[in-house]
Amino acid sequence: MSTTSQNKVLSKDVVINAPLSLVWHAWTISDRVSKWFASDAIVEPKEGGAFELYFEPGNTTGMCTKGCKIEKLIPQQELNFQWKGPDQFDEFMNHGELTLVQVSFKEVDENTTEVKVNHTGWKNGEEWDQAYKWHEMAWSGVLSSLKSSLEKGEGELCCQPE
Repeated sequence: MSTTSQNKVLSKDVVINAPLSLVWHAWTISDRVSKWFASDAIVEPKEGGAFELYFEPGNTTGMCTKGCKIEKLIPQQELNFQWKGPDQFDEFMNHGELTLVQVSFKEVDENTTEVKVNHTGWKNGEEWDQAYKWHEMAWSGVLSSLKSSLEKGEGELCCQPE
């Protein structure tokens, strides 16, 4: 039985040259999430709504966060959702109590937004240490993808939704 390490928080942040509303929509509209995060996404932007990412096209059983839910949503401020790790960590990470991703949004100015990701719920043990290290790399890549996608200034991510 693994115990949760209360002190272990994986934290990443990024400053994006895009308005807060566009950054928020990039995280909370399924079609937009699939432009920078995963190949397909089902996001129901409400507490208890789905936050499901599918990283391999057509694969709905592996390499995904199927079944994950939004635990907290404060528009344009905070988005918290359950998380499942990739298949190599499935056996210990994706059953029972899941880890939690907390994303906070802060307007720096009208064209700049700070995004902070805190990933919690890590347990103790060598396998969990490996998962933590993998997620450190993955969250850096995710935030880099978000930043570059939004800062291109083209495509659906750069427009207010209708």
